[in-house]
Amino acid sequence: MRRTGPWRRIGLGAAVAALLAFSLFPVYWMVSSAFDPAADHRGAAVLPQGFTLDHFRYVLDTGEFGRYLANSALVGLGTVLLAGALALFAAVAVARFRFRLRTKVLLMVLVVQMVPLEALVIPLFLQMGDLRLLNSLLGLTIVYLAFSLPFAIWTLRGFVAAVPQELEEAAYLDGCGWWRMFRSVLLPLVAPGLVATSVFAFIVAWNEFVFAFVFMQDDDRYTAAVGLHRFFGQYSTDWGAVMAGSTLITLPVLVFFVLVQRRLAAGLAAGALR
Repeated sequence: MRRTGPWRRIGLGAAVAALLAFSLFPVYWMVSSAFDPAADHRGAAVLPQGFTLDHFRYVLDTGEFGRYLANSALVGLGTVLLAGALALFAAVAVARFRFRLRTKVLLMVLVVQMVPLEALVIPLFLQMGDLRLLNSLLGLTIVYLAFSLPFAIWTLRGFVAAVPQELEEAAYLDGCGWWRMFRSVLLPLVAPGLVATSVFAFIVAWNEFVFAFVFMQDDDRYTAAVGLHRFFGQYSTDWGAVMAGSTLITLPVLVFFVLVQRRLAAGLAAGALR
């Protein structure tokens, strides 16, 4: 390969730096404004005018944002656990077993992904009302589970299908039952894909706003995304509180990514190779 000239390297470095600055500047603005005592009057100043924790104190104490974060954590973890378990069993069923309407089931999974979520607000609102699950974190978890399952099933199906059936047959010959084979052989091999789908389910449940805003009627049942909306007034906006709340919403997602980043990278690479 030809050696890259110095000007070409400088150009590539400048392009990468510009891309990073463009991508990271909103995050910098959010975090710096959260600690800026004059966030409401900051204007176009790049640097904050000081440092304060008052915005975080106001959000957590007066704004009751800690309760909203706890609600989002309950809904997010419930969605991740249920979506991971149900999607894995469904993926094993469609990848390993032959039954009638198998292809139609997979097509239905894809069709569900194409339906705009906004078109389902009213039907799901009426259905949850009939089931008496409105204003309930359980009902909201069920809704997010329904949104996460199609993608999770389709993704995990590819990971399950890529596992050689000879490994399962060897486990059977060694005396393993189906559950032992599933737990000791199949589950470790599809774990990267399970982590990747869990990240998707967590992000869906953590960031979703419309259904949480429509379904939750009591303030103490709000999720973090809906609770953040309370700091936007009709005639003014408390930008310090908004940026502090946005920073608090971002932290759990970052922690979750740090915990699963190795598995997630392995899952994406494995999915690309397969």
